[in-house]
Amino acid sequence: MTHRLLSLLSLLIFSVSILPGCATTAYNIQERFGIEKRDILVDRVENVAKSQADAKEEFEDALEAFRAVVNVDGGKLEDMYDDLNKAYKNADSQAGEVRSRVSSVKRVARDLFKEWEGELSQYSDAGLRRTSESQLRETQQRYDALTDKMDAATASMDPVLSVFKDRVLYLKHNLNARAIAALNTETANLEGDVAQLIAEMEQSISAADAFIRDMSGSTS
Repeated sequence: MTHRLLSLLSLLIFSVSILPGCATTAYNIQERFGIEKRDILVDRVENVAKSQADAKEEFEDALEAFRAVVNVDGGKLEDMYDDLNKAYKNADSQAGEVRSRVSSVKRVARDLFKEWEGELSQYSDAGLRRTSESQLRETQQRYDALTDKMDAATASMDPVLSVFKDRVLYLKHNLNARAIAALNTETANLEGDVAQLIAEMEQSISAADAFIRDMSGSTS
């Protein structure tokens, strides 16, 4: 099933799935189009990887804006503050997108594993049941490793955003050259925080790619 069809169905599925107790109905709609939960899971993991890559770019842009502010002459401070504030808002928005997509991955994975576990009892062939159960446990282990990295990357966003927000507010309330002098000493610490964030995101993106490859291989 192509990503195009998933996209065409997304509005319909969203309108159903946001209603209380309607997750099963949303899955049934998708399964009528040949979209299984494993397909939805892989698609959402891909979305997380993309949103994390986008967040990484936004944080890098925000850091560049910060560097520009702490190095600017007083005459251009207001313009540079506007750029930094915009960069912070973009980074904050993208961080929210990452959180939302990670949550959507966890929801569909929970439902997929619950369905898989429940269907094991339907086997009449004990050998096939054992094989399927073994595949389930292996997939759960790969998924747990993936979510550990996604959660670490998501958690690492908040301290960096907090640092940026504090500095944006400080510049807003102290729009003068003295604010620049006070902020300049924080540049090295902030760069280290952003570097750590980017490293966490790169690990999570790599884990997502590996999970997608594993799922594709096990369902091909």
